[in-house]
Amino acid sequence: MRLTIFKSMVMALVLTATALVQFGQPAPVAISKSPASIFDGEKLVFEGKVNKLKLSLSIAELTFSASAKPETNQLLITSEAVSKGTMLKIFRYSFLQEYESTVDLTNLNVLKTTKHDVQKERVRDSEAIFDYADKRVTYVETDPQDSNRPPRRIASSITAPIYDMISAVYAIRMQPLAVGKKFNLTVSDSGLVFNVPVIVTKREMQKTPVGRVWCLRVEPEIFGKNRLIDQEGKMVIWMTDDARHLPVKAHLDTEYGGVDIKLKSAVTRR
Repeated sequence: MRLTIFKSMVMALVLTATALVQFGQPAPVAISKSPASIFDGEKLVFEGKVNKLKLSLSIAELTFSASAKPETNQLLITSEAVSKGTMLKIFRYSFLQEYESTVDLTNLNVLKTTKHDVQKERVRDSEAIFDYADKRVTYVETDPQDSNRPPRRIASSITAPIYDMISAVYAIRMQPLAVGKKFNLTVSDSGLVFNVPVIVTKREMQKTPVGRVWCLRVEPEIFGKNRLIDQEGKMVIWMTDDARHLPVKAHLDTEYGGVDIKLKSAVTRR
């Protein structure tokens, strides 16, 4: 598979386990009063596998953590996707993607996104700043291995509401989900802005690390022309049908095979 395909897969994996944001500058409030504070202290670990030629091949471990920043009204959401198993042994392909998303804890406004992206020898660092006064996101990407390489800069207009890759799914989790519910997310990645329609299609029983539980089947449209991933495909996320809407499993159908992401462990403070 080409490097760009693996990058698209990792982008989709990151999208499976994070949090929604709302637009607008909030008035200061106590962190404990925010509904989003339920995610403070949460840590989720997933395993990603590629299904190809009737084989299920482990490719990555994904870790997502959320913590309130001391003496602020902000939540820091971090994620890490690390290649493992078949990717390293057979394909001799390694990747590491680290995201940090800083959001306002009152309404989950995204404030800043940083990314460290390693694909074999290729390394890129980037930062996106969301300026709600000017209604603009500014993205800067650099090559830490080549100081002579000019930064890549992209700026786009934003309107309410706006999300980033690492904060998109937690917001879905904050929604009053039910079968038949439809809504749209506006997601910014690498300085560009995309519309992502989301629909809740079914209620299904799923096997999880804590046993069999009822889950809602959530389908965000991230594949296709002018979408986050510019190729044919489909993505499904299963979230527990309770107040927390914990993402326990995701499946992606792509032009190059299927990808399964399953929850291995979950730690919460509440």
